[in-house]
Amino acid sequence: MSNVTSHDVRTYGNWQKPISPGLGRLGFIGTVAGIGGLLLVILVMMISFVAALVVGVLIAFALLPMVMRDKHGRNGFQWAAARVSWSAGKAQGAHLYRSGPLGRLLLGTCKLPGLAAASKLFEAHDAYGRPFALVTIPATNHHTVVLTCSADGASLVDPDQVDTWVAYWGLWLSQIGHEPGLVAASVTIEAAPDTGERLRGEIDGNVVAGAPSLAKQVLEEVSEAYGQGSAQMSTRVALTYSGAARGARARRNAEEMAVDLGMRLPGLCSSLQMTGAGPARPMTGRELTELVRVAYDPSVATFIDQARSERTSDLRWDDAGPTATEESWGHYRHDSAFSVTWAMSEAPRGEVYSSVLTRLVSPHPDIMRKRVTLLYRPHDPATSARLVERDRKDAMFKAKQSKVANARDSIAVQAAEQAAREEATGAGLVRFAMLITATVNDVADIKLAASAVDNLTASSRILVRRVYGSQASAFAAALPLGLVLPNHLKLPQALREAA
Repeated sequence: MSNVTSHDVRTYGNWQKPISPGLGRLGFIGTVAGIGGLLLVILVMMISFVAALVVGVLIAFALLPMVMRDKHGRNGFQWAAARVSWSAGKAQGAHLYRSGPLGRLLLGTCKLPGLAAASKLFEAHDAYGRPFALVTIPATNHHTVVLTCSADGASLVDPDQVDTWVAYWGLWLSQIGHEPGLVAASVTIEAAPDTGERLRGEIDGNVVAGAPSLAKQVLEEVSEAYGQGSAQMSTRVALTYSGAARGARARRNAEEMAVDLGMRLPGLCSSLQMTGAGPARPMTGRELTELVRVAYDPSVATFIDQARSERTSDLRWDDAGPTATEESWGHYRHDSAFSVTWAMSEAPRGEVYSSVLTRLVSPHPDIMRKRVTLLYRPHDPATSARLVERDRKDAMFKAKQSKVANARDSIAVQAAEQAAREEATGAGLVRFAMLITATVNDVADIKLAASAVDNLTASSRILVRRVYGSQASAFAAALPLGLVLPNHLKLPQALREAA
């Protein structure tokens, strides 16, 4: 989905949101309800005109919230449902979490809160003998492996090389649609302050006893000057597989999944290297546990780096969670930090360059820790063919509703037709979303972080909205844990798409 301009600068685009086949802003469910209400008015009119008028007014008031939509596409019923769910959960104390010695369940442990509370961590070895962590979510029967990458970066890289990386990334996304059992993938890019322990440990480990005093003094100054204040960028790729098995057995346990995924990991790691992700390797159980522990309590980052350099870290998965959390309507407090998470509601319109997200993923002085997570859910080839044809028909139906041609509807029709042509020639279809988490040390810094995210998303030409009422779930989903949010919602998938 790309084209080359007259200046040979490659641009990208043609992503689109699925269109509901309803009338105007009503959506599919609102259209069905409106037609049913109209039939009801006709039946009542046979009995009494006044009664039919009253029924018509009541139906109109009932459909009014479905017509009222904000700039992010949410209607009045969705907003009201979020408010009611939040109020009910807060009344039950579901926004509070306490663990450790004062916790109510499993005294002495600090398990993860919320959607990841029942998660379990297993460790196995792949075909190369490397240890890797396997995170299991029993509620959805999902198993996740996490790969850590050493991304090359685009600095001082030729544009042709960047275009090659993007092309291979598109090919990789297309291939995961054919990966057996894979239900979701995510890419997490985190910018965090460097504690300086890695540099200090590297220097201390290479200084010999008989080194000149001047050399030692220079290295000490380097350790003090450059060890802290710099930013540490990390990239993780999480692959989530379903434990459902074909045949007589309905589920596969973690041991069976570990054997199956262990054989695939070397190939998955090597395929990522051509995308610019650099050398990729599976994360161990200790590394993943430390990652989650620091995410919920950034104040322990220095101690964990020290324990890692001294090889004394022995953190368990049951102790990776926070001691206390408190979820508010617009932010999330966890141990020593405060976090706010935004979700992308609209991808960039038109065509963009490959550097469109550079500023968004880069470190920012007003945000202590910033995590940008891209969530992917690939469609299998059969489903892709059906969806692109449905989107094309829905786009054409919506464009024909108005007598005067709408420019946006015309562009949507062209994009849907192009997607259908590309899918017919072998391209894959992937659903994607984005979560942005900003973590600060003090509640007073939340406004600065929010202002910074607004500026960064504007430069990236994406539209985001704060995940009001679901900050805890969105925070967990932005971590590389393999949480597939649509599988944890109570509202059926078909109703969510139709709305």
